[in-house]
Amino acid sequence: MSYPKVLAVNIIEDYILLITFDNQQSKKYDVSQLFVKKMFEPLKNSHFFKSVQIETGGYALSWGADIDISEYELWQNGQVIEP
Repeated sequence: MSYPKVLAVNIIEDYILLITFDNQQSKKYDVSQLFVKKMFEPLKNSHFFKSVQIETGGYALSWGADIDISEYELWQNGQVIEP
């Protein structure tokens, strides 16, 4: 199954992202839920967290070469924004 790709990302609160997908639907995603995993601990640094980038093709969000969150995770576990 194919999932929508990430088109845009904005930080709306501490550790909360607003993601717009290429199907024009938007979802909120709370990154703090991932802090239990050691690889995501650097995102607790707000300056580093704000360096989020969209991977080429919209397949993930990334912070440098070592941390990323797939479009699948964002789509499946993001909170739908009601119009």
